[in-house]
Amino acid sequence: MLENRTDRADPPEPPSPWPTAYPDGYAVVDVETTGLGRDDRIVSAAVYRLDAHGDVQDHWYSPVNPQRDPGPVWIHGLTSEALADAPLFADVAGELAERLSGRVLVAHNAVFDWSMLAREYARADHRPPVEQRLCTIMLSKQLRLPLANHKLESLAAHYGVIQQRAHHALDDARVLAEAFRPSLHLAAANGLPLPLHACRPLTEWSPTGGPLRSAGYPPTSWRHSRKRPPCPYPNPGRLLPGGPLVQGMRVAFSGDTAVDRELLEDRATEAGLHVASSVSRLTSLLVTNDPGSPAGKVVNARRFGTPVVDEARFRELLEDVAAAEV
Repeated sequence: MLENRTDRADPPEPPSPWPTAYPDGYAVVDVETTGLGRDDRIVSAAVYRLDAHGDVQDHWYSPVNPQRDPGPVWIHGLTSEALADAPLFADVAGELAERLSGRVLVAHNAVFDWSMLAREYARADHRPPVEQRLCTIMLSKQLRLPLANHKLESLAAHYGVIQQRAHHALDDARVLAEAFRPSLHLAAANGLPLPLHACRPLTEWSPTGGPLRSAGYPPTSWRHSRKRPPCPYPNPGRLLPGGPLVQGMRVAFSGDTAVDRELLEDRATEAGLHVASSVSRLTSLLVTNDPGSPAGKVVNARRFGTPVVDEARFRELLEDVAAAEV
C-alpha cells in the first residue's frame, strides 16, 4: 500500500480488454544525485514495484554514500554527515537489481535516471537487469494531457496527487507511481502503444582508444563535460550508401548507446566530425539503436530522409574517416 496516500476515491478499475502487448510489471524509480553530469553520483534511490495494471506491490528506499561531496544539499537534503554511514552503491546494487528485474523502468525524464543507474552499475562492475524504460514525460505528451509544463509537480497536480517531500527519492517515486497508474489506464483505454525504449548497459572506450571494454569504469576514464570546439571542416553532405564518413559531416545521436554517449561524441569530434544536437536537412547521418523510436530526432530523420546507422556500424565507420577535401 502506498505511504502517505491522500484521501480521495480509489482509481477506476482497469479498462477491459487490457492491451496484450503491455508489460507485465513496472518499477517506478527516482534517484537523487550529486549533480547532472556524467561523473556525478547517486545519493539516494527509491523503487515502487507495480503490477501490470499499475497497482503498487511494494516499495524500497536507500540513501547511498557517493564517496564525494553530496552536491546540492538544499535540493535533496542529504548532507555529508547524513550519508557518512550510508551503504555504497555496490552494497545495494544487488537488492536494487532484484526490484528492477523483469520490469519496465518508469521515471520522470527516464533517460536521466537510467543513465545515472547505468553508470553506477558500470562502476560497480555489474550489469543492471533492465531491458526497457518508459518516460512519463513522453507518455503525458502522447496522451496530450493539459499540463502547464512537464514537471513532476504539474503531472501530480493534474491527477490530484499531493507531494509531501519534493526531491526526496521515496516520496517522488510514490507521487510518480500514483500519477502513472491513471496515465497507464488512459493509454490502455485508448489502445495506445506505450513509449517504451530499450536500455543498454554502458561499456567504455579503452584509455588507449582501442577496442571496447565492457562494464567497469577506471577512474581515469571519467572526464568533466566541456564545450566542444567548432568543427573546422565544411559539411560534405550526407553519408552515402556503402561510403565512408568524411571530416565535416554532421552527425546526431538519439537514444541509448552501449558506449557512454559523451565518449562517442568525443570520438566523433576527434575524428573531425560535427556533433549536432538536432536533425535537419543538413544532417549527414543519425546514429540510433532504435530506428522505430518516436523521439524527435528519429522522426525528423525519417521526414528528411537522413541516413540512419546503428551504433555498431558507426563505430566501424569511425575507424576510417576520410579526410576533408581542401
